[in-house]
Amino acid sequence: MKLQVMHRTTYVYGEAVTNSHHEARLSPRDGEYQRALAHELVISPDPRSRRRRFDYFGNRALHFSLSEPHRELDILARSVVEVSPGRAPRLSATPAWEYVRDHLRLTRTRDSLDAFAMCMPSPLIGLLPQLAQYAAGSFSPGRPILEAVRELVARVHADFTYDPRATTVSTPLDELLTHRRGVCQDFAHLVIGCLRTHGLAGRYVSGYLLTHPPPGRPKLVGADASHAWLSTFVPDHGWVDFDPTNDLIPADEHITVAYGRDFSDVTPIRGVILGGGQHQLRVAVDVQQLG
Repeated sequence: MKLQVMHRTTYVYGEAVTNSHHEARLSPRDGEYQRALAHELVISPDPRSRRRRFDYFGNRALHFSLSEPHRELDILARSVVEVSPGRAPRLSATPAWEYVRDHLRLTRTRDSLDAFAMCMPSPLIGLLPQLAQYAAGSFSPGRPILEAVRELVARVHADFTYDPRATTVSTPLDELLTHRRGVCQDFAHLVIGCLRTHGLAGRYVSGYLLTHPPPGRPKLVGADASHAWLSTFVPDHGWVDFDPTNDLIPADEHITVAYGRDFSDVTPIRGVILGGGQHQLRVAVDVQQLG
């Protein structure tokens, strides 16, 4: 499936910004089931300098600087991506979760070491005992790992309510567990935390999702938003994605932009500015199928 993404971010400042430095992670990744066919980043005002790099996790990042006074910053990312459905794993045929836990502890291959790093606490995901307790119901002794994760994802979807007003970027997981309301970022963090408390790898994934309007209703351009889900590592299977917000295993309607330990590693745009005062932020994302 070929998908086009338009992601516009606009900052409107109360006072002039005299100097600023930013880093953007808005370029879709290439992978086994995804290929970026085209990508451009249109920035206004035009930056004084641009520098592209790959970060520690292999995500594409662009650093840019502005040195002229400005009251507004507009960043438009245009991408065309070809996505293929991955091979759906047979959940019950995967190894027991305890085997995977021990494999990650003891194996020293490159893939296993990379995955083991995703078993550790990270800036936004601590190894809370409440998470271990919540996850325990799905991780019975000897249960196949992907069968256990699939049930955990379904439980999160059933137990938590999607509410964009309930949390912020910095809402801690213990508060999420108490109020049981949040957004896709929260639910991804929650499942990752549950996995890590059981010695399993959880990787945060940011990207986009092709959405479908209700029957008889037109698709609203710019009404979508960026999305987040997670993946876990299984020997001989690699990384397998799960989307707790929608209670599914992603196929060809999810576009991966970046991944890391948690949201702090994959923030779409971050920066440092001089001046600006109070500011307003507007974000609009549109994903459409081509052809």
